[in-house]
Order: sequence, then structure tokens, then C-alpha cells
Amino acid sequence: MNFFEHQEKAHKQTRWLVLLFVLALIAVVAAMELIVLVFLGQPTLEGSKSLIDPAFLKSNAPLAGGTAVLTLAVIGFSTMFRMASLRAGGGKVAVELGGVRVGADPRDPLRRRLRNVVEEVALASGMPVPEIYVMEKESGINAFAAGYTPADAAIAVTRGTLEKLSRDELQGVISHEFSHILNGDMRLNIRLIGLLFGIMMLSLIARRVLFSARYTRISRSSNNNSSGGGAIMLIAVGVLVVGYIGLFFARWIKAAVSRQREYLADASAVQFTRNPDGIAGALKRIAIDANGSLLEVESEEVSHMLFGEGRRSSLLATHPPLVERIKRIQPQFNPEELKTMAGSIKRKQKQVAEDEEQLRNRAKKGKSRGGAGMFDAGNIIDNIGNPDSNQLIYAAMVAASMPLEVQSAARSAEWAPETLCLLLLDKNPEIRERQMLLVSRRLGADSEQQLRTLQEALPEISPEQRLPLAEMTFPALKRRPAEDLMRLLDTIRALITADGKVDVYEYALAKMLEVMINDALSPATANTSGRKSIKSLLSDVDSLLMVVASLGQANSTAAERAWKLGMQAAGLGVGSYQPGDWHEVLDTSLTRLDRLAPKHKEILLRALLATITSDHQVNLIEAELLRAICASLHVPLPMIEL
Repeated sequence: MNFFEHQEKAHKQTRWLVLLFVLALIAVVAAMELIVLVFLGQPTLEGSKSLIDPAFLKSNAPLAGGTAVLTLAVIGFSTMFRMASLRAGGGKVAVELGGVRVGADPRDPLRRRLRNVVEEVALASGMPVPEIYVMEKESGINAFAAGYTPADAAIAVTRGTLEKLSRDELQGVISHEFSHILNGDMRLNIRLIGLLFGIMMLSLIARRVLFSARYTRISRSSNNNSSGGGAIMLIAVGVLVVGYIGLFFARWIKAAVSRQREYLADASAVQFTRNPDGIAGALKRIAIDANGSLLEVESEEVSHMLFGEGRRSSLLATHPPLVERIKRIQPQFNPEELKTMAGSIKRKQKQVAEDEEQLRNRAKKGKSRGGAGMFDAGNIIDNIGNPDSNQLIYAAMVAASMPLEVQSAARSAEWAPETLCLLLLDKNPEIRERQMLLVSRRLGADSEQQLRTLQEALPEISPEQRLPLAEMTFPALKRRPAEDLMRLLDTIRALITADGKVDVYEYALAKMLEVMINDALSPATANTSGRKSIKSLLSDVDSLLMVVASLGQANSTAAERAWKLGMQAAGLGVGSYQPGDWHEVLDTSLTRLDRLAPKHKEILLRALLATITSDHQVNLIEAELLRAICASLHVPLPMIEL
């Protein structure tokens, strides 16, 4: 099952989940109406209070209707309130659970290793680099990914995860969490938090009413004035029971969905790393560790988001048993092995730092050719959302080859904007000075000075490093105010056009930044899927393929041939070949094509690949253009080595 099929399945599963919650909600509302009618319903003229008496039900219809409206209002407003509180994105969830953000240049070797692993996995999978948090007070082994979209995602791990796992095991855990991001689980998880909070609010209100009524009765009893209140207390008890029953079934639904997704994420992590011992080793560490995966902080609300069970296992466990998860990964696993695993599983920080430096040196010396492989159009669809170990190795090599000063600047909220500007400076001194003046006018004199400092201090960035370095700035940029981000985007566009023309690399960088900013500023409303068919957007598909063909081919004859192959791969007829102003065409077409349904995005991507590979080779222009197109379509394209 590829990325697009996973997306379709996730959307269907979401619809079923919504249906189940609606049914649970109807049952809760009906139960609330029954309770109110029993205790507050007015009898008929004949004195009947039977719930099966039509006359009784008719005379009390306003009471029942009011109860239903009030119940729905409580659940609805509570759900919206909780979801609104999480609009800030995944970092909000991480902070609520005690997470501390990993800075630009952490001194702690364990944090530095975590940051390196997260960046490698993000770059390899074609995902925006998420914010990284550590839950410092948690000694258990656990992790989670949270957010509405990949652009506002955050990954958090416990201190126990850092200290007790090897690099391979940590990589397996991080790959597991990235699978949740890639498969669209995060947005569903946020919605589950909101829905569960809404249903739980009924019980919380009932408990408050009971406490208040009890206090009132004690006060009245002391004044020898006991009267009334009994019916209200009985109703509150009934609401409490109904609320907890509703919450039980809601958690049961949540647990059932979560368990299946955990198996899928484990399998994806194995495919990503090609190292089953990594994630299996992490699960074994949990099994033998005194704290396991348990969290000190209250974790019921986010239990379905965690790598391991955050609470004691129960009927409502959100994760499959550890032994079952390990056996899915290693069928020959014998649980008796756990008894023989001895010795301390804490990692010495000095050794971690030395190991990380050795890996960096090996990656810098590594041969780039043949690592992630030549561009294979036959496998690229399967690798979307499921990158393999070759792409992970290549991403590590590209990241390690960047000077440490460049990486440090990219990760700093103070220097990230200037790092992006650095990537767009022209080689022509006259144009470059014009760009410096633009930066000074739009971002301020301090930004211009920082940009000049970077230009003088840092070596030239190679073409294969440019877009990955730009992606490394995204977590730092997201910590800037919204007005700063919009001003930066306008500045980037001005820098691009300073020489009177726009090349593909410049367009790709600006487009990726634009998508990231828009999704990060409004994560709750960001588009994650559409319903359009490829035939309904025929003219946009036609225009897009023309642009890709004209930019990637050596002459118009080859371009027209490539365009026709792409249209045929899309199952569409061809008209006349008339390419237009390419970047304006892309801006218009990509916005509409992002509304395609997942399976139709797959068709479009196959058409793009047919166009690009019509001459049996892929150049840098085509690779960067494809990266920008996939970013606009919210399709995670793994790193491509040329």
C-alpha cells in the first residue's frame, strides 16, 4: 500500500470514526433525555409518567428537546474549545506534557544526536523538519508526534528514550513517529482529543454539581432547613454515569483505531530504516526497563499518540501488547530472550558524542553516487511516504557535508531568515549589492549586517545542499511572529526578481517556503485532501506538464514529446503544445491541483514522472521543480540523488 492508498484509507477510516462517534453521541443524548424525563417530566392529566406513553412524551417534548440541545451544546462547545487550544500546532501538545524544545546548538550530546536523527529522517522523507522536544522529567521510554499538518508537526521524546536507546533504536522510534505524520494520523489524533474532551465534560459538570449539592445540603442541614435538591442530585448522578459510559465507549473506539495504526507505523519504520533490529530493540528495551513506557504526567488524553502505552495496560489499551509488536517485526522472537538481556542500558554521553562525530566523518567521506540510487520512476511512487534506507543514508551524507556553522545558523531563529537570503545571493557583485539593499529596506539594517557576516564567514553552498538547508531553517522560522514570516516571504520574492529573471531553484525555494508558512500559520484549516478528479482539472494538468516538459528538455521537439507522454500517462487527450509564462502558470495551476483527491494526485505524479523521464535521465532543474510541485501538492517526495 503506497502513500496515496494510505491517504485514501485514512480518509475512509476517519469517516467511519466520525460515524461511530456520532452514534455514541446520539446514545448519550438519548440517555440524558431519559434521565431528565424520569426525574423532571410532568405527568399527564391521567397521572401517567410512563416513558412509553405517547401522551407523556408529547407533553414533555420541549423538556426533552431542551435537554438534547443543552447536551449537544456542552459537548460541541467543549470540543471546539479544546481543539482551538491546540491550534498552535504540535508544539502546544508537547509543552502541555512537559516538553522542552531542543535549541539550535544543544550542548547535551544526547539532544544533539536526537536532532541529527530527526533532521536526517525529515530530509530523507521529503517532510518539513518538525520542532523537537524532550520531556526531561520522564524516565520511561516513549515518544509522540503531534500537529495538524507536517508543517506544524512536533516530535517529542522522553529523557529515558535519549538515555536508554542506541542510535539505531532511536532512529527506529523516530521513523515510527514520522510514519504517523506521513499517514495522516496526527490530524485525526487532534480531533480525537477534542471529541473525548467534549464527552468528558458532561462527567466533569455532573461531578461539580454533586459536590455543590452536597455542600448545600450540609449547610442547610446545619440550619435545620433540609428541603429539595434530591432530584437534582439524582439527575447529576445519572449524568455522571451516562458521561462515564459515553467516555468508555469513546475511548474504546479510540483504542481500536490506535492499535491498528501502531502496527502500520512499526512496519513503516522497518521499511524506512531496513533495520528491524532498531525498532524491535526499542520495544525490547521498554519490556525490560523498570519504567517501561509509562509517563509520570497524566497521559490519558494523548495515549493514542504515544510510541508505547503511557499508562498501565487495560481493556482500553491504545497499543498492542509489546510481545505481539516485536513478533510482527521479528517472527522468530522468543519472549524468553528478554530475561537474558542484562547490563545497564544507559548510554554514556561521552561515547554518544564520539559515535556521532564518527558517523559525521564517515558520511562526509561517503560516496554520493549509488547511495540513494539513480532516479527510478518505477519505485518513486512506492517511496513516497515510505522512503527506504538508501534515502536515509543519502540524507545523512548531505546533512553531514554541510559546514557546522551553516547548520547552526539555519537552526537559529535569529539567523534563519538571513540563511535563506544567503541561498539566493547572486554571483554578480552589482546584483548582490542590490539584493543587500533590498534586505536592509525590508528586514532592517541588522539583517543586512547578519547577511554580510554569513556571506563572508561561510563557504559556498553546493546545489545538492541548497534545498535541504532551506528545509532545516523551517523549525526556527516557525518561532518567528507571523508578520516577520510574511515580510520574509515578500523579501525572498524580491531577491529572486532582483536580476530580472526567475530560475527553477529560486522558484522551488520560494514555493516551499510559501507552503510551509501558510500551513504553519493556519494548521487547523490547512488543506490536507481534496475531492477533485484529474479530468475536472484537465487544463491545469495540461499546463503543468507543458511547463515541466519545456523546462526539462533540451529543445521544443523533445519537450512536446515529453508532454504527450505525460498526458497519455494521465489518461488524457492531447491538444496543441503551447507553453506559457512558466512560473505564473505554476502558481495558478498548483493551487487548484492541490484539491485533487489522493488517488488522482497519484495519477498526476505518474504523469509528471513520465514527462521527466521521457529522455531516460533526470537533471537538477527537473529534480528541484518536482520537489516544489510535490511540496505544493502536500506530497512528501523523498530525496533524489542525481
